[in-house]
Amino acid sequence: MSAKLIKGSSLTYMHRGGPPGDAGVARAVSTDVSATLGAGVAHFDACSISWTVLYDEVIYVIDGVFRLVTNDGVLEGEAGDIIWVPEGTELKYEGDQARIFYAVYPGNWKEIHGLA
Repeated sequence: MSAKLIKGSSLTYMHRGGPPGDAGVARAVSTDVSATLGAGVAHFDACSISWTVLYDEVIYVIDGVFRLVTNDGVLEGEAGDIIWVPEGTELKYEGDQARIFYAVYPGNWKEIHGLA
């Protein structure tokens, strides 16, 4: 495997929330590129998506206001902020015109947890 350019225009967003609001996720690095790391971009606007993460995740806020609601409180990030999310965290992804980049480890978490 060698380095690879993934054009933003090639990404397909999958609907993940709304109405109300809207959320979408586009996976850029999937298991066909790397079994050990997953990455992509997402947008969240006026919606709330509940989830328990099955992986470690790093989130970089590109723009807007992104909120991660956890049992420990609310983490609110703006452009340039980074949020660390450990595996097993129960949360809600929320945002106001938020765009994020995310990376997850392991990238093949669906296969590991029998969700593929």
